[in-house]
Amino acid sequence: ILMSHLLLSFYTYVPFTFKCEEAVKAAIEVGFRHIDGAFVYGTEEEVGQAIREKIADGTVKREDIFYTGKLGSTFHRPELVRSCLEQSLKKLKFDYLDLFIIHIPVSLKPGPDLSPMDENGKLIFDIVDLRQTWEAMEACKDAGLVKSIGVSNFNIRQLEMILNKPGLKYKPVLNQVECHPYLNQSKLLAFCKSKDILLEAYCALGSQRDKMWIDQSTPVLLEDPVLGAIAKKYNQSPAVVALRYQLQRGIVVLFKSFTRKRIEENFQVFYFQLLEEDMKTIDGLNKNLRYLNLRQLHPFNTLPFIGGKERRGRQLREV
Repeated sequence: ILMSHLLLSFYTYVPFTFKCEEAVKAAIEVGFRHIDGAFVYGTEEEVGQAIREKIADGTVKREDIFYTGKLGSTFHRPELVRSCLEQSLKKLKFDYLDLFIIHIPVSLKPGPDLSPMDENGKLIFDIVDLRQTWEAMEACKDAGLVKSIGVSNFNIRQLEMILNKPGLKYKPVLNQVECHPYLNQSKLLAFCKSKDILLEAYCALGSQRDKMWIDQSTPVLLEDPVLGAIAKKYNQSPAVVALRYQLQRGIVVLFKSFTRKRIEENFQVFYFQLLEEDMKTIDGLNKNLRYLNLRQLHPFNTLPFIGGKERRGRQLREV
């Protein structure tokens, strides 16, 4: 589903929507063609506007853009799946999505609130068989509203649940998960490759240290001295080396920035190659450290990160 120029994806979750439109336009001008969005990000109108403007000025055609959208957790009931997709299409002003994925295998209470809370401030979960959700995703593909379907934050057991579903029409083409040198997901990557499923990495640079989500005591990936030494060897930044590491493993990489300079810098990932010895050295940085462990969702038993042995309260096993 992806050509080489789509292996680096521009991530559109931003805290301020007014920055999103300009960032997406800059990314397209630099050369990005894979744009990653989601219903819950609240930026789809701005993303759609940016893409349409770059189509209107002749920079790209719609078929040049590969747009990924995501099914919100309050829409997991099969009768609600198409509604979520259609709302995204309306906001984007698109006729179809290139890829539509289940955002996370945790279902929340349906309704207008995307993060439904009880009187104690705890999320209200829903019980949904994700195999039925997947059938509704397949129906969206059959209806021509999406070209491909996939998942996000699924572990091996959850992938097998979909792959072994009786009557499966379409298997997931992609699984988007946290993945970086401190959490290299080697087992999950091997499994996905064996099933011809692409792995896509978010938090590929570690994280942007958002205090709402990230334990501030965790080490900063881009300050790792080993990564820094390799970056110096290639006259690149640690960020570009971390991105290149994933591309050479066959992983699609999500990237986000608000500044054109950084967008341009990280697009240089296509213009050099890491030696095998340096790939192995970066492999050795793995700590099974998860930055985004979604603590708010831990009471729910389908969260793929549950069951891992915690180390120092923040290091979890692979998905």
